[in-house]
Amino acid sequence: MRYEEAGVHIEAKAEALRRAKAAIAATYTEEVLRGLGAFGGLFDARALKGMEHPVLVATTDGVGTKTLLALEAGDVSGLGFDLVNHSVNDLLCQGARPLFFLDYLAASRLEEPILAALLTSLAEACRSLSIPLLGGETAEMPGVYREGAWDVAGTLVGVVERSEILGPERVREGDVLLALPSSGPHTNGYSLIRKVVAGQDLLVPVPELGESLKEALLRPHRAYLKEFLRLKEGGVEIRAIAHITGGGLPENLPRALPEGLGAEIQRGSWPIPPIFPYLQRLGQIPEEEMYRVFNMGLGLILILPEAEAEKALALVEGYRVGRVVPGHGVRLL
Repeated sequence: MRYEEAGVHIEAKAEALRRAKAAIAATYTEEVLRGLGAFGGLFDARALKGMEHPVLVATTDGVGTKTLLALEAGDVSGLGFDLVNHSVNDLLCQGARPLFFLDYLAASRLEEPILAALLTSLAEACRSLSIPLLGGETAEMPGVYREGAWDVAGTLVGVVERSEILGPERVREGDVLLALPSSGPHTNGYSLIRKVVAGQDLLVPVPELGESLKEALLRPHRAYLKEFLRLKEGGVEIRAIAHITGGGLPENLPRALPEGLGAEIQRGSWPIPPIFPYLQRLGQIPEEEMYRVFNMGLGLILILPEAEAEKALALVEGYRVGRVVPGHGVRLL
């Protein structure tokens, strides 16, 4: 018997890697000593020697069932950006900057055009943020994954000075909540989204949205690294950051708050992207559930002193959406 008779197609994987090799190599910085093809990527850590007390930060995440919607629409070109950008934002919550990225791509069958498109998308996403795609794993596992499904996940490693780590211990009562807008649902709530839009033509323009469902729902997860660096270079004091992902405001914002302090969010203080009211109407989703599942247009929430708010808004697009108050949890006003 041959491996292909067991459902594994080695040549398809090899051809996809050959096609994506140049795009992956283009992400390498001078710190990359060994990348694609090695059994482990090598990253020169000399740059950390200039730091007083470097702390490594690592985060792992996936794209979830957004992959199924992308496959249904026949376009996986944004999934690499979803994966990389989501991971970058998680790193920013610690005040860290990225060092390198590792990916994990798996399916019941590695179809070469899809694999090549995913690898190229990952490379383009990393290159756009100057993050080396140092290595990864591509696995074909018939019987483990459902036919036609893909698993897209990755790990990002970064670094931060210990004295600059952001978090709840820095937050004070009266601090301002400054939200940076999302590009849509990002990578969360897609199991519900897929159920709501089941049977809808993803390619037909929707007047209510001004675009097709494919465009609205497959728009990549936005990265906020450039905004973060702009604020840091501008001398803006940021005390904590919350990445609004699965669980929405109620689950994610409290992760950036200390014991004894909560948050008040003022409805109407930011524009809600039209995709959210559309989904709510189509699926008859309760308001409370919308805020529990989706980001509702709030991609990243920065917590900073009142005196820093106007300086920050002069540097980045954002909205004052609330403040830190005594109590616990999140209250929508």
